[in-house]
Amino acid sequence: MSQDEHADALQPGAVGQTVVPIGLAGSKVPKSRPRLLFISTMFLHPVDTGARIRTTQILRGLRGGRFETVLASPATRREIATWGAEIQELADTYVHWPVAERGRMFSLARLRHLISSLPVPVVTDRSRSGTAVIRELLVQSPDVVVVDFPHAMVLMPADSAPVPIVLFTHNVEAEIFARHRDVSRDPFRRAVWENQRAKMVRYERSVMSRADTVVAVSERDAAAFSAEYQARKVRVIPTGVDLDFFEYRPPSDHAQIVFTGSMDWMANIDGIEFLLREVWPKVQSAEPSASMVVVGRNPPAGLVEEARRRGYAWTFTGWVPETRPWVWGSAAFVIPLRVGGGTRLKVWEAMAMGGVVVSTRIGVEGLPVEDGKHCLLADEPEALAGALIRVLREAPLRSSLSRAARDHVERNFSYQRAAAVFEDICLDAMSPDHGLASDHPASN
Repeated sequence: MSQDEHADALQPGAVGQTVVPIGLAGSKVPKSRPRLLFISTMFLHPVDTGARIRTTQILRGLRGGRFETVLASPATRREIATWGAEIQELADTYVHWPVAERGRMFSLARLRHLISSLPVPVVTDRSRSGTAVIRELLVQSPDVVVVDFPHAMVLMPADSAPVPIVLFTHNVEAEIFARHRDVSRDPFRRAVWENQRAKMVRYERSVMSRADTVVAVSERDAAAFSAEYQARKVRVIPTGVDLDFFEYRPPSDHAQIVFTGSMDWMANIDGIEFLLREVWPKVQSAEPSASMVVVGRNPPAGLVEEARRRGYAWTFTGWVPETRPWVWGSAAFVIPLRVGGGTRLKVWEAMAMGGVVVSTRIGVEGLPVEDGKHCLLADEPEALAGALIRVLREAPLRSSLSRAARDHVERNFSYQRAAAVFEDICLDAMSPDHGLASDHPASN
């Protein structure tokens, strides 16, 4: 069931009256500051994914600044009941449209959208109820609209009055689909991923033509948007970390390795399968006492069972309220990704906490890190296993990588700085000569 079907089932014909707060619906409200409408297709709590972390940090940094912020997103009844207070703190005003909980059959049911001309994730986020709410908010004449992820552009009414649009990207979405295609062994899966990649290329190019500014999270992504999609104006924001929350502690001496990430995301599943089947046998042979902790919601039952059947000292935690204790209690932080895009917030968070990062190059793609100084990088199974073994065995190496990584994050990254750059970008998008300014991909 798509979001529009969810919402219609919950609130037929009454979306505008029931979800738009009094004071925003029906008549224009005087503004003491420029108004920024921030549109998301996901509820932003719990803050347990890289996308939610980055978006909530930007919103936290914007609130109380030069804009009056209005956040609009879908929400289930449970989400409002559980995190209603927290979501209200992200913006001056929060507006939602109702959606139903996603059931066990959601992933299977959404496959019917393969016949759509749009990519499946975009069709899934399309919502008549959401579009109705956004239409009412646009009546209030926001000074700038931020669309979080290209997917969210599907909620913008085609006939809305002109307003500056800032498209906040977190990845090159089509590239992720291409990488899934490239690592798929099954011909049918490869064909499906190629079909979705082609659709996403067309969709991303279309939405970028509508945006006044495209915000990228890495120089690499910015170059792709300019060269491949001919985006008119691309800016880059730095990745931000809450350095007080992710405080530094020296890495553990215990032979424990940790991975953190949502285990219902296909890129993470692929990476952990690669680690389990091709890398871990070599690690276990060299270091029999080594153990592995996979921290993240919804690990596939088949993967958990495979680790158990192989007799590996692996733990799958499922959802946890926070990841810090697991990182602090480990000797190494592994990122075995073969698929992905954008920048990896969890890399900076792990480094801020003193985690010793051992990663594939895709795992740190787009990040200014130096192999051998801030982390160890390896792509092939033998090399990745060798790097993990070195970290487990060599305490001086652990210490030097850990301290250098924390120093690097302290000097260059904080969420306050990222939000300040984002705020400047939004103000620039409102300026009359915005379209005349030359592109300058590097804003950090």
